[in-house]
Amino acid sequence: MTDPAPLLQHRIDSAAFRQGAHAIYVRLRSDTPVVRARLGKQDVWLLARHADVAALMRDPRFAKNPASLTPPPRLPWIPPPFRPLMRNMLGLDDPDHARLRRLVQQAFTPRAVAAMQPRVEALCEELLDRALQHRQFDLVADYALPLPVIVIADMLGVPEADRGRFARWSRILLTQSGSRLGMLAAMPSIWRFIGFIRRLIRARQLTPRDDLISALVQARDIGDALSEDELLAMVILLLTAGHETTANLIGNSVLALLREPEQIRRLRDNPALMLTAVEELLRHSGPVDTTTHRFARETLELAGTTIPQGALVLGLIASANRDQGVFEAPDRLMLERQPNRHLSFGLGGHFCIGAALARLEAQVAIAALLRRGLPQLLRPDDPPAWRSGLVLRGLERLPLAL
Repeated sequence: MTDPAPLLQHRIDSAAFRQGAHAIYVRLRSDTPVVRARLGKQDVWLLARHADVAALMRDPRFAKNPASLTPPPRLPWIPPPFRPLMRNMLGLDDPDHARLRRLVQQAFTPRAVAAMQPRVEALCEELLDRALQHRQFDLVADYALPLPVIVIADMLGVPEADRGRFARWSRILLTQSGSRLGMLAAMPSIWRFIGFIRRLIRARQLTPRDDLISALVQARDIGDALSEDELLAMVILLLTAGHETTANLIGNSVLALLREPEQIRRLRDNPALMLTAVEELLRHSGPVDTTTHRFARETLELAGTTIPQGALVLGLIASANRDQGVFEAPDRLMLERQPNRHLSFGLGGHFCIGAALARLEAQVAIAALLRRGLPQLLRPDDPPAWRSGLVLRGLERLPLAL
């Protein structure tokens, strides 16, 4: 007979939890690999071990779309203006998920991404030229965030004058708490974000350009089954996911390297290490803390614990990536680690479509910092400020002084 999951006495979407999460994850993997937590007024089941998180990503007993369950689970209230955003790839199962993914995957193939490298390198140099004119700069605001913002905005065709606005709206969308009060507070910004994207889509309908929004509009217009809501949700998903996770990866990676100057020196002296180094940084200090939402299609058992039908289940990716049963010395940063079975980009059908682009941007951004003398950049004594939120794991700011 299985046991009910114990309740975790932490608010898992808080910045304070981020600060001490890894110590908590050690205890979870050892003692309670399946644990229940509260998210607002809702229960959520968390999986802490690598094997369970990897299985969750591929297990057909879990659905992405809660509406596909019978009976459907009770979900937190979603304001009507937000509901069109639910028709995105992350919240759907096949065949809808596969259909939407096919429409954009050509823009993110390794060959397409490799062609972007000169542009990414030039952007890194421009951003660092500007940032290093001052004695102190914020690595997140001045470098890690604007780089992927500009790249994804270029791909989608967002005008340069609007990039700052969409980055602010995106951050509000991704960090709102999910509570009714949090949603109401975020509503004006997200309403403006939705209106901005709708206007951009209408402009591309009238005057197509050589950008990804125009390609999506044309795909819908020739009968490729993109509804109005799916088109809106797709563009917003690409804009937000296309830069927030990469900004987190760059910021988290630089913080991890600054804490181990010897690793910086090894990477600077041996640039060929960069490929495995970024994979190790994805594992050790990755940009996401949890999987996106999945719902149990049926009552089932995991690690001796009952998960009821309709339960919201999240895999703790940051915990799985330091599972001592999978990784030797999991808390150490080992830039040559191979093999490296990290789960930062997911597995299976929902494997991150932008993985190749995120890898390229991180490799180029870190290499540019090394050329500018990253070992000589000193952090102030202030502890790093982590952002609140559930899925993403990233810094609010990382001030650096020359």
